[in-house]
Amino acid sequence: MNLHADAAGPDWGPFGRPIFDDPSARALSRVGVIDVGSNSVRLVVFDGAARSPAYFYNEKIMCALGAGLSETGHLNPEGRVRALAAIRRFQLLAKGMDLPPLTAVATAAVRDAEDGAAFRDEVERETGLRIWVIDGKEEARLSAQGVLLGWPGSYGLVCDIGGSSMELAEIREGRVGRRVTSQLGPLKLKEVKGGKSGRKTHIKTVIESLSDEMGTQRDRLFLVGGSWRAIARLDMERRGYPLHVLHEYRMSTSAVNSTARFIADNDPDELRAACGISSTRMALVPYAMEVLKRLVRTFKPKDIAVSSYGIREGLLYEQMPQRLRDRDPLIEACRFAEAKDARMPGFGRTLYDFVTPLFKSAPEAKQRLIKAACLLHDVSWRAHPDYRAEVCFDNATRANLGGLKHSERIFVGLALLHRYRNRREGTRFEDLYNLLDEKSQHEAEILGKAMRFGAMLWMRRDAQMGQLRWFPQKKQLQLRMPVQALPLFGEVAESRFMSLANSLQADVSVKTLR
Repeated sequence: MNLHADAAGPDWGPFGRPIFDDPSARALSRVGVIDVGSNSVRLVVFDGAARSPAYFYNEKIMCALGAGLSETGHLNPEGRVRALAAIRRFQLLAKGMDLPPLTAVATAAVRDAEDGAAFRDEVERETGLRIWVIDGKEEARLSAQGVLLGWPGSYGLVCDIGGSSMELAEIREGRVGRRVTSQLGPLKLKEVKGGKSGRKTHIKTVIESLSDEMGTQRDRLFLVGGSWRAIARLDMERRGYPLHVLHEYRMSTSAVNSTARFIADNDPDELRAACGISSTRMALVPYAMEVLKRLVRTFKPKDIAVSSYGIREGLLYEQMPQRLRDRDPLIEACRFAEAKDARMPGFGRTLYDFVTPLFKSAPEAKQRLIKAACLLHDVSWRAHPDYRAEVCFDNATRANLGGLKHSERIFVGLALLHRYRNRREGTRFEDLYNLLDEKSQHEAEILGKAMRFGAMLWMRRDAQMGQLRWFPQKKQLQLRMPVQALPLFGEVAESRFMSLANSLQADVSVKTLR
C-alpha cells in the first residue's frame, strides 16, 4: 500500500495528501446498502472518510428467508412478510436521512427459490427498490472486496458463510482471484439427511471438491459472516480474552477444535447470554462449527482472522476509484477524525515531525501507528479532564478503525492515554495491556509523553515549534528551541519534558536556536 504518494496536489511528506475531501471521495461520504440474506435483512449506512467509513446507521432483522428452502423450494412465507416490512422501513429511513438511492442485493435464498423473482418484483412494486440478485461467484467477489476494504494488499482465502451458502475467494496483492460457491450454509445443512454423521460426510465431500477448484491455500483464512463472528465471540469467552472487538480477531487453527469442545460441553443458553448472541444465531453455530473444522483440516491455513467487513463493505469498495482503494484506511480515518474534531486540524502532522527523532529506527508498520496517534492526539479534548485519558484509550481500542490488529489498537490507545497522564496503572483497562509486549508498552509510553510535551509547544500548525534530538547510545535527549518560541518552555512544559526523559532514562539539555 502507498501511504505517501498522491498524484494530485503538493507533496505532503510522509502523510501524503488528505483525500477524504476530494470530489470522488465526497461522492461516497454517505452511502446506504441493503443486504437481503438467507438469515437476515440488513441496512447499513456508511458515513465519513470513504476509505474507512463509520457506520452511521446499522439495523438487522432476522427474517430467515431461507428456512425450509431445501424442502419446499420456496422462500419462508413468514420470512417474506418480515423482509418486505423491513425493506419498507429501510426505504423510509433512507428518505429521512436524505440518502442517494439505496443499493440492494440479494444472495442465496432469493436466487435459489422458485418464488425468488416474484419476491424481488413484489419489493420493487411495493417500495420502489430494485434488488439485484447476485450469483454465488459474485457474492464471493464482493465479500472478498469487503475484506480488502479493511486489509489493503492482503492475501489469503476469504470464506463467507451465510444462511444458505458458503463462498470462497482468493485474494492476492489487493486483487480477487479464483472464486467458488457451495450450499454449505447452516440453514441448508439442517436439512441434510442422516443426522450428524450424514452432515459430516456431506461437508467433507463438498469441501474437498472446493479445494480441488481453489488449489493450495496455505495463507491466512479470513472469516466473513454472522455465524463465524458468533464462533469467534465464543472463542473469546473460552480464552477469557479481554478485548471484545471481533474485527481483526485472530484464532489459531488448533483453537477451532478447542472451541468446538467448549461449545459442546456448555449450556447453549448460558453461552448465548454470556456472549450476547441471539437465540436464532446460536442455533446455527453447531452447523457452522462443523464446516469450520473441515475447512481448517482441508486447507491448513497458517492462521485465521475474523473480518466484520463483507459483502456490504464490498459494495462500497466497488464504487471507489483505484487511487482511493490504495490509501491506508487507518490513516484516512484518523485524518478525518482530526479534521472534524481537533482544535487545530493539521497540527497532528507537525506533532509527528516533532516526535519522529525518537523513533528513527522504527519499521514502517510502527511509523504508521505513530502517525495515527499524532492525528488522534487532540480529538477527545471535549471530554472531562479527569476522564480524558481513559476516553482516548477506549476510543482507540474499540472504535470502528480498519487496518488495525488488536495489539496495534492497544499501542495507539496506550500512547493516547499517556498523552493525558503519566501513569497507566489504576485504570479499568489494565487487563488489556498484556495484549501488547512490554517493549511495545514502553514505546507507547514514550510516544504518549512526547505528544504530551509537544502539545505544550503549540502555536500554530506550521510553526517552528522546536526540535528533539535523541542519541540512544549516549542516552542523551536534547531540545532545540527557536528563541522566539522559548517562552513556551514554561514550568509545566519543562515538567513534561523531564517526564519524557525519565521514560527514556536520558540526560537532557536545552539549546536555544537564534
